[in-house]
Amino acid sequence: MRIDRFTKWVVIVNCAVPVTLLAWDALHGHLGANPVNFAIRTTGILSLIFLVLSLTVTPLMRQAHWSSLGQLRRVMGLYAFFHAVVHFGLFYLFDQSANLGNVLSEIALRRYLLVGIVGLLTMVPLAVTSTNRMIQRLGPKRWKLLHRLAYLAAAAGALHYYMLVKADTTQPIIFATLLGVLFTYRLGAHYAQLQVDSHRLRHSSPAASPQRAERWEGGLRLAKVFVETPEVRTFRLVAPSGTALPFQHLPGQFLTLRLNLDGRDVRRSYTIASSPTRTVYCELTIKREEQGYVSRYLHDAVREGAMFNVSAPSGRFTFTGVEAKEIVMIAGGVGITPLMAKIRYLTDIAWPGKIHLVYSVKTERDIIFRSELEELQRRFANLKVDVTVTREASAEWTGKRGRLSAAMLMGLVPDVAQSRVDLCGPTEMVEPLKKALAELGVSDEQMKSEAFGSPGRKRSDDSTALAPAGSETSNRAASTSSIRFVRSNKSLAGVGTRTVLELAESVGIALPYDCRAGVCGQCKTRLLSGSVVMAAEDALDPLDRANGLILACQARCRDDVVVDA
Repeated sequence: MRIDRFTKWVVIVNCAVPVTLLAWDALHGHLGANPVNFAIRTTGILSLIFLVLSLTVTPLMRQAHWSSLGQLRRVMGLYAFFHAVVHFGLFYLFDQSANLGNVLSEIALRRYLLVGIVGLLTMVPLAVTSTNRMIQRLGPKRWKLLHRLAYLAAAAGALHYYMLVKADTTQPIIFATLLGVLFTYRLGAHYAQLQVDSHRLRHSSPAASPQRAERWEGGLRLAKVFVETPEVRTFRLVAPSGTALPFQHLPGQFLTLRLNLDGRDVRRSYTIASSPTRTVYCELTIKREEQGYVSRYLHDAVREGAMFNVSAPSGRFTFTGVEAKEIVMIAGGVGITPLMAKIRYLTDIAWPGKIHLVYSVKTERDIIFRSELEELQRRFANLKVDVTVTREASAEWTGKRGRLSAAMLMGLVPDVAQSRVDLCGPTEMVEPLKKALAELGVSDEQMKSEAFGSPGRKRSDDSTALAPAGSETSNRAASTSSIRFVRSNKSLAGVGTRTVLELAESVGIALPYDCRAGVCGQCKTRLLSGSVVMAAEDALDPLDRANGLILACQARCRDDVVVDA
């Protein structure tokens, strides 16, 4: 369920009703024999009520799988502070006749006043840091740590109330009991999460091991082409025989097309956007890039009925539902394709966990799979989709605007630290968001990411619709650097910014490769001397690195390099 702007304002206005009625009764003399004490007592109780409500949001949000409720947490907290300030203000102005000396003397003499002042002062930094700008300045991790003081403020308020009343302590005890339950829940949830994280580290699920999938090579036929947006099309591939696909894959994996264009052997890897449950076809959703050698060919020249030489599957950016109980997916542009495969799979199997997609695009017309996502949301209550646009000029767009940031993610997914997070998009989006997610408390074990080079950058190869984990590097090797291939006894000077694979091809050395994206690992090559920089190295494990292996398709020379090839 979503909380739109109108609903949020309805909540804000309704929260102001109690104090408005109190003010109305005060103006009309309806507060009883001692109106000042009545007003002070009422505003104090209202402050406690809103504090308890703000602390109830997180447990309710997790139990009801309603993450949008987090948008109201700050509203409740600010109302609690407002009523606390009014509570103290009435005491200062009317009970103590605005005499600061008397107030300080009373606080020193009466312990319940001292406890109340501690609670009020504790709320001040919480209120001051309640804006998105302050979240950005503090950093989400420090901000969350600071706002745990809300429990201290609430405890001080309940104790203040208990010490104040002289006869019937029922109400303060009720407040204290509610706070105890909420605090116990948070401790229990934290302990349970630690246990889950520990279990995941000790036990890995076979379903989450894409490298176990059997690799297949052969021909597939293009059965249908669908237009998703003006620049994006979906290509449906089927077995020529009309039977089931000759390979199995996991949601999030990719396949590699092997093409011969103008007499040149070209290979490009694209994510399989369809669900593994659709066993008679697989779909590739590809964006046409002006500088894209292959994507332009697929969009402009290929027709239904064409045959493709395919190798599949590859990739570790997978999720089957076994790995976690809930997942947050963050996509930028065409980076939605592996995440859409996961959403389609999880909804096909009616996975009960919470699925939250946060999707960033340039304009409204760039929203890929829009109608399907809207339909899936209607059918599956556990799926929530938030879209933000970065360049939309039309005033008709009423959704989120702006680039994804830590503050925006905290507003959209307050409990992100409790979830598995899959992140895919251009490198310039993925890298800052990985740091932001770490600040929000998302551990490396929880976070899986895949990045691809910015479409606007000119490159020697194709800007694929999704080059799994592939991106351009910022390395600028000196033109005087050289590379030597020991076994082939060939050398090349002036390597520039070309990859080791491209350099090998330029001198006639046929290194093995497949995805050209740093994921499949087919191009692993031993570095004998010199140093390289790699934009992506997902296919290298710690043992590979220890043995000096590099990915030829990603490695660019930083100085004179010698490789075993």
